[in-house]
Amino acid sequence: MALSMHKDSVNKQMDSSKYVRYTPEQVEALERVYTECPKPSSLRRQQLIRECPILSNIEPKQIKVWFQNRRCREKQRKEASRLQTVNRKLTAMNKLLMEENDRLQKQVSHLVYENGYMRQQLQSASGTTTDNSCESVVMSGQQQQQQNPTPQHPQRDANNPAGLLAIAEETLAEFLSKATGTAVDWVQMIGMKPGPDSIGIVAVSRNCSGVAARACGLVSLEPTKVAEILKERPSWFRDCRSIDVLSAIPTGNGGTIELIYMQTYAPTTLAAARDFWTLRYTTSLEDGSLVICERSLTSSTGGPAGPPTTSFVRAEVLPSGYLIRPCEGGGSIIHIVDHVDLDAWSVPEVLRPLYESSKILAQKMTVAALRHIRQIAQESSGEIQYGGGRQPAVLRTFSQRLCRGFNDAVNGFADDGWSLMGSDGVEDVTIMINSSPNKFLGSQYSTSMFSTFGGGVLCAKASMLLQNVPPALLVRFLREHRSEWADYGVDAYSAACLKASPYAVPCARPGGFPGSQVILPLAHTVEHEEFLEVVRLEGHAFSPEDVALARDMYLLQLCSGVDENAVGACAQLVFAPIDESFADDAPLLPSGFRVIPLDPKPDGPAATRTLDLASTLEVGAGGARPAGEADLNGYNLRSVLTIAFQFTFESHLRDNVAAMARQYVRSVVGSVQRVAMAISPTRLSSHMGPKPLPGSPEALTLARWICRSYRIHTGGELFRVESQASDAILKQLWLHSDAILCCSVKTNASPVFTFANQAGLDMLETTLVALQDIMLDKILDEAGRKILCSEFSKIMQQGFAYLPAGICLSSMGRPVSYEQAIAWKVLNDDDSNHCLAFMFLNWSFV
Repeated sequence: MALSMHKDSVNKQMDSSKYVRYTPEQVEALERVYTECPKPSSLRRQQLIRECPILSNIEPKQIKVWFQNRRCREKQRKEASRLQTVNRKLTAMNKLLMEENDRLQKQVSHLVYENGYMRQQLQSASGTTTDNSCESVVMSGQQQQQQNPTPQHPQRDANNPAGLLAIAEETLAEFLSKATGTAVDWVQMIGMKPGPDSIGIVAVSRNCSGVAARACGLVSLEPTKVAEILKERPSWFRDCRSIDVLSAIPTGNGGTIELIYMQTYAPTTLAAARDFWTLRYTTSLEDGSLVICERSLTSSTGGPAGPPTTSFVRAEVLPSGYLIRPCEGGGSIIHIVDHVDLDAWSVPEVLRPLYESSKILAQKMTVAALRHIRQIAQESSGEIQYGGGRQPAVLRTFSQRLCRGFNDAVNGFADDGWSLMGSDGVEDVTIMINSSPNKFLGSQYSTSMFSTFGGGVLCAKASMLLQNVPPALLVRFLREHRSEWADYGVDAYSAACLKASPYAVPCARPGGFPGSQVILPLAHTVEHEEFLEVVRLEGHAFSPEDVALARDMYLLQLCSGVDENAVGACAQLVFAPIDESFADDAPLLPSGFRVIPLDPKPDGPAATRTLDLASTLEVGAGGARPAGEADLNGYNLRSVLTIAFQFTFESHLRDNVAAMARQYVRSVVGSVQRVAMAISPTRLSSHMGPKPLPGSPEALTLARWICRSYRIHTGGELFRVESQASDAILKQLWLHSDAILCCSVKTNASPVFTFANQAGLDMLETTLVALQDIMLDKILDEAGRKILCSEFSKIMQQGFAYLPAGICLSSMGRPVSYEQAIAWKVLNDDDSNHCLAFMFLNWSFV
């Protein structure tokens, strides 16, 4: 009996483990369940057997095995698909690299030929004895510079399609020679390495007329879709103000010729914007590739004259465009060439590097186009998921609106309704007003942002030249340490403008930032070079009249260019107040900062301080520092900072708002200058390793006064002097483990630090030079200031006081805790008050 039961059990196990063949109907029923739930529980599988009679002859264990196998097949299918995609990318990238290698070999051959020709010319020049030898060398050099002279054409009839087609075909040939040939001497940009996941191969021009950039890369979109995106230039080229197709002419070969007028924004407040009058030619090549090429129509090329302009400088597009080739297995290989002449001679000399830099052109146009297409491709494939329920297109629109609003503020075009407001006698801050803001902001603003009493938008803006401050580092600091430059009352005014009745115009109060900020990420681009976020400013009211400050405020913020390794990248921080609802069509009035790098000048002396750009433009070359003040660290990076803040106003308060805005921008400029000096690599290098000991006679005397006064007032020794040398006291004070600082005691001014030992400089994260820009009340928190005020009379009468543990802030905004502080009067040899000394015991960064 027992043996019979054992045999039955073994047979059951064998039956349950044998292969089961499913009918199509059974497979269909299982697939339906798998779609809803790929991993059903035991109860769900039993329920499935009960609900589907066609599965009643299958054991639950077999159904469990089917789902396991189905999940395994799905995983294998996805992995196989991923590997096929990677393989296609690698195959296409290999083809691209082979083509690039062929092009480089041609370029090398061309350079070898030119080198031989130049040697021959130099030898023949040195062998002659006539006075024309130098002239022959000069002439050969001029021939070398004019490798691609612009052909001169007779004026072509604007109404003659044949003439326009001839220009289009010439443009096509010149563009292809740049995209895949050797017409331009291309040099690969640093950091742009090719690979299946890279942005592509990016190069810039060397020794050609104008500035040019070239890129080629892979995207998983079809050529027609890529062409559609690239033609929609305002969606990816942030400097494009408008683009109008004034005429479109079909050609016999199936292509299209378009006459286009484009306006672009100026990047700063100090130069006019550029516009372009171009012919754009779209056609197909015999191999199935799509080509969109473009060039300016000028007197030298022929063709119709463009529309006249007043506020713009006419710039020139040299043959440029896009070559879009279909890729086996789907996707496209894109070649992009941007070649322009921005008329750099029409701008002040200090700004010319902005208009003569191929690297800046590459970042702003060429790479931006590739990144945008790649972003669209990944969004279309579902690779990018954004939280918050926002569609990617909506988030991109927010970014575009922030940039466009900031560009409108920086440029202040008259046809948008902007007009210049009179100054207060100092030209450092420009004030512009727009009394018809609906003209450029849209009808959505009419009821929510502007009073029924009338009003408009006011913009206060300024530009500065920064020395030795990496743009990415500065913008990252401004983003992370808003309290270092922002005024909470001004932020509250801007936020209140979204309400029906904004509260009174505030006075810009130094240090008036009682709240903290919380950054909430919304979206970022594929390579994290740009990110969109919401900033919550937490409010706290300290008095009944500050009740408006008690509310939390929100900013929509766009930050870009914070990668310090991106060559030629513009760093930008733009923000606009929003309300809690944050609708997709929320009104935006952007303000912010833009920092653009200037190529270093190899032949000029390097300055190590922040300069005001307006004064540099006025004094010209005479504003350079003497050669003896050159940067000893060899770090000579210049950049242009542009600041613009926008505010709404009611008509009867216009002058008040203008005065507040002017004062606020000046305050922000001062804060940025202090921050720039603190974070400059020439400054930061002094933080590394022991700081040099100040050895002046004044320092020796001050050290002696500090120790003597401490002994007189407290009855104890600050430290035991281990040597009788004249500088022994200073050395021990300098190396003391606690932070010792001295500040002035002027009755009509805020106390300013005048001396600190090494620990004190480390605590404040500053240097002896920058120390004098730091005020005592800036580093103390609210509780520390109250305690010092209550103990101040005791310090002046008794000579010293012990202060309890607390928190202070470094110059970089970092909180520092200390267990106790001692304050005492420092007396000179005549027993007169010289300064106040503070010692912070056992301090550490929080």
